[in-house]
Amino acid sequence: MPSDSKTKAIAYCGIDCSKCDAYIATQSNDQALREKTAELWSRLNNATILPEHINCDGCRADGRKTVYCESLCAIRQCATKKGHTTCAHCPDMDSCTTLKAVLDNSPDAANNLKAFCL
Repeated sequence: MPSDSKTKAIAYCGIDCSKCDAYIATQSNDQALREKTAELWSRLNNATILPEHINCDGCRADGRKTVYCESLCAIRQCATKKGHTTCAHCPDMDSCTTLKAVLDNSPDAANNLKAFCL
């Protein structure tokens, strides 16, 4: 697995937070990217998401998170409740239907989780 700062950017589900526009906009303080991301996420989710909602330091890191990641993500809620570092540390990972939805759409996420097991 890459350096500790890189592993901190891996979400509970294995997605690399450092590739997320909310994370990138926050870390680079890019207001234009916040606005673009808020507009896109509003359209995709049929909800009002404002640029000021686009602040995130990473799913597993201390600090700011988007409303979805902080309060709505079932995977994050489950992993934190169980006290797991990531889903790779959960004995139910292979049978988890919630995680399966992410892994089916993101082979990189599966590879990131496998790297925690090495």
